Amino acid sequence: MADNLDRVWWKDGVAYQIYPASFKDSNGDGLGDIPGIISKLDYIRDLGVDIVWVSPMYGLIDMGYDVSNYEEVYPPYGTVKDMEDLIEACHKRGMRLVLDLVVNHTSDQHAWFKESRSSKNNPKRDWYIWKPPRYAEDGTRLPPTNWRSYFSGTAWEYDEHTNEYYLHLFAKEMPDLNWESEECRKAIYDSAMRFWLDKGVDGFRVDCVNMYSKSTEFLDAPIVDSRFYEQPAWCYYANGPRMHEFLREMNEKVLNHYDAMTVGELPHTPNPKRVLDYVGRKDKQLSMVFQFDIVDIGQGGTHKYHFEEWKLPVLKKIVDKWQRFIEGTDGWTTSFCENHDQGRSISRFASDAPEYRVLSGKMLSLMMCSLTGTLFIYQGQEIGMINVPKDWPIDYYKDIESVNFYKLMAAKTNNDPEEMAYVMRSLQTLSRDNARIPMQWDDSPYAGFTERQEGAWAHVHDLYPEINVAKQLDDPNSTLNFWRDMIRFRKEHSEVLVHGTFEAYDIDNEKTFVFVKRFEGKRVVVALNFSSEEQELVLPEHEKGLKFMVGNYGNEEEGEGGMRRLRPWEGRLYMAGGDA
Repeated sequence: MADNLDRVWWKDGVAYQIYPASFKDSNGDGLGDIPGIISKLDYIRDLGVDIVWVSPMYGLIDMGYDVSNYEEVYPPYGTVKDMEDLIEACHKRGMRLVLDLVVNHTSDQHAWFKESRSSKNNPKRDWYIWKPPRYAEDGTRLPPTNWRSYFSGTAWEYDEHTNEYYLHLFAKEMPDLNWESEECRKAIYDSAMRFWLDKGVDGFRVDCVNMYSKSTEFLDAPIVDSRFYEQPAWCYYANGPRMHEFLREMNEKVLNHYDAMTVGELPHTPNPKRVLDYVGRKDKQLSMVFQFDIVDIGQGGTHKYHFEEWKLPVLKKIVDKWQRFIEGTDGWTTSFCENHDQGRSISRFASDAPEYRVLSGKMLSLMMCSLTGTLFIYQGQEIGMINVPKDWPIDYYKDIESVNFYKLMAAKTNNDPEEMAYVMRSLQTLSRDNARIPMQWDDSPYAGFTERQEGAWAHVHDLYPEINVAKQLDDPNSTLNFWRDMIRFRKEHSEVLVHGTFEAYDIDNEKTFVFVKRFEGKRVVVALNFSSEEQELVLPEHEKGLKFMVGNYGNEEEGEGGMRRLRPWEGRLYMAGGDA
């Protein structure tokens, strides 16, 4: 092992994200819970996972992101004692535990907000963002700005009691905290962070990490869709003027006193230089971030759920950009293509056709396990779960963002059949519901997720009898066991795969993706076919002495005349130098 690498546990570790509501129900109420997670920790450990990331377990308006008390667990998920047991159980198995840190907003049921809205003179009034109404010429009351909520409609909610509006970038039940208030920040550090770190939590995935510092001028956003009063306003609330100051303070006051990692959710930040400002090791703001370009592929420019077609070079350029941006710096990056807010990667980036979905899942596994940075896997990704069926009606969708957008467009277009069909196609590709349906454990009723006679809180995928953990555990050719093998291979060759430099070739090719990883004398060449047809494989001419190491077909097949060809959705990894 090279001793000149910065070998901290969160760089070489493999992380596995759990969405509590959908992972495993232990008590038969149809909702996943903390004891259900504990019951599956051996499965997660055997996958090769080092870090377990549990999404919020606080509330249910936005599935845990509406926090009514940072020091409690939403009762259907369990108790604080259950969380303590989970921390201990992870540590006993040699795994770390990371929680979601949701401090851009709370629930409107949080005691802080109840005090804040009680009176303009309450000491906690400035813990949230309150503004007086505006009035049109005809006297109509208007919100303070035209900002649009992520969940559609206005980002302001009127409070008749005090005749002011409060800001909520997400649901109206989730008011934004005011980070300009020093007392508010102190309370956040104590209640949301120290409380859990002192119990042994090993770090946080930081929700909306670049949204705490809003522009204090509260100007109207530029009009990009004249059909609506509300407009996207992230230019005024993302990467604001005090953002880095707040993160440095968070480290100084809290994180520097623990061996903790942080991974920030960093939307609306396409410039690598601005991202590096967050992840420099010496500056101590964030350990790493999720840069959203790869999971934003296909989203509409004006409305997220207006799907736009794309071609492979778009993905390749994104991977190239975020693999290379840390080279020569003390920053760090992440490798991921799924989470709780996105459609499934096989359906989005490859093929979920029955004849290709296993190959596609393995090919994407090979790609992700070959990329530099901390690898994050989302529950079900390791068994090749795919998007919800195309014929599911809107009634089957549970996510507030999806349902609100559907209702908004139905009202705005008077239920125009063509427009609403487009909306449904977009939701089937991009909706958060795709990631939030129950985990598929076996072929028993409701995929083994729950024993509740009436079923799970959300619809189970129609194909769970074909795609489930039990069916794949003992199948050496399954997607699950390919992921296990690839994670093991990644760890065995971590210098080049986790820490190596990256170079892409033939980046405008619309069918294949070829890239090279290098570390000192070791080289890895990864070749991927993103199509359902055979493709000629042209390896970089100067890459000599390559040995085939692993592939999703299990072997390397030559074409006529010794020419290398990639079969449909094939992925191969070659190596030279070192242990090749």
